[in-house]
Amino acid sequence: MRYLGFIALCIFVALPAGAQEALTADAILKKMDQNLVSEKRTATIEMTVVNRGRTRTFVMESFSRGETESAIKYTKPARERGTKMLKKDKELWMYLPAAERVQKISGHLLRQGMMGSDVSYEDMLNSEEMADAYKSTLKGEEAFEKRACYKIEMVSKEKDVAYPKRVMWVDKELYIPLKQELYALSGTLLKSWEMKDIKAFDNGRQYPATMIIKDNLKKNSSTTIKFTDMKFNVDFEMEVFSQRWLKRK
Repeated sequence: MRYLGFIALCIFVALPAGAQEALTADAILKKMDQNLVSEKRTATIEMTVVNRGRTRTFVMESFSRGETESAIKYTKPARERGTKMLKKDKELWMYLPAAERVQKISGHLLRQGMMGSDVSYEDMLNSEEMADAYKSTLKGEEAFEKRACYKIEMVSKEKDVAYPKRVMWVDKELYIPLKQELYALSGTLLKSWEMKDIKAFDNGRQYPATMIIKDNLKKNSSTTIKFTDMKFNVDFEMEVFSQRWLKRK
């Protein structure tokens, strides 16, 4: 998920019409990846999970460095306060304050939803650049919520992946993904993501402030992620990317 991991942006400049026509799917995804990467980033995130009529809201602080390192600390609700997560490359750990122990998330646990949400732990580990991980084809242009978009179909270059096929709508002007559909090898639509409420955050950098995720295999379920604050290229202690930080109170 460019996303949680999760979904950072740079300056967006619209290309001349002729240059846009010459772009390939890989070139578009490369531009998107470049826009979504920041050396260091902090954010305050509100995640609302709706599942079978029950609604729960979590507040988190997140820290990221590049593509491969990120950390999350839950601050609300009270019973989840102090829960922490750490991602380094392809490994993920969680600290549970009630048990006072660090647990590595692996195997079948990766398919479970984070805090019961529609975002799996496996989604959080997705840090590959799209152009490198998938064979992509530009399917033309198609508007999404009145924004002109490139429509790109991606087929994974590897067999053992959570989503062998993706279809993505990328804003033509901003190179921000506005919608993504995630499919199984059989063609079944597994999940859908929508990114909206594009806002200028720290230093005027633009980012979708709201993401809505739906797991099509779950009934009456949705997850809304809102970035209430975001800062780019800021200094913070590098210890947050260590297991020592996970255990620190």
